[in-house]
Amino acid sequence: MYIVGVNGVELFLLGRTLMKIGEDALPEPPGGSARYAGSARLVLIVASDIAAHPDTAVGEIAARTGLPQSQVSSAVSRLKEAGSVRTAPDPADRRRVLVRQNPDESSRVARVRAAGVEDALVAALGSDDPQRLDEVLRALEVLARHLMPPSAP
Repeated sequence: MYIVGVNGVELFLLGRTLMKIGEDALPEPPGGSARYAGSARLVLIVASDIAAHPDTAVGEIAARTGLPQSQVSSAVSRLKEAGSVRTAPDPADRRRVLVRQNPDESSRVARVRAAGVEDALVAALGSDDPQRLDEVLRALEVLARHLMPPSAP
């Protein structure tokens, strides 16, 4: 099915734009973003994989996401420091470390989840017109309701 005015390339580019807006909406990590290797995008990709695959190893996350193992390791370290994940030795192979979501929400995770997107949208739209902002926010809510995976962090 073809939607008039939107093709695969445009949808892909829209997705990239939405990711950039989402990254811009996230609060800075403690100590600033320059302190950490890799982008918030990588951390969120790793976090969503861990949510979908609890008790998983870094190598398995790398294989599923296509990210280099070094970037996955950095993202896991950031998530662990933020209190978002816990690690434990694999009982079947003590050389491996398994990663899972922390059942207790840290203050950093709460701040990230509570971050609004309005300021980032205003910047992306180049306008603070309330009617235009409301229209885009409503469209995003519809997309999220229909397309967000149930295990999204």
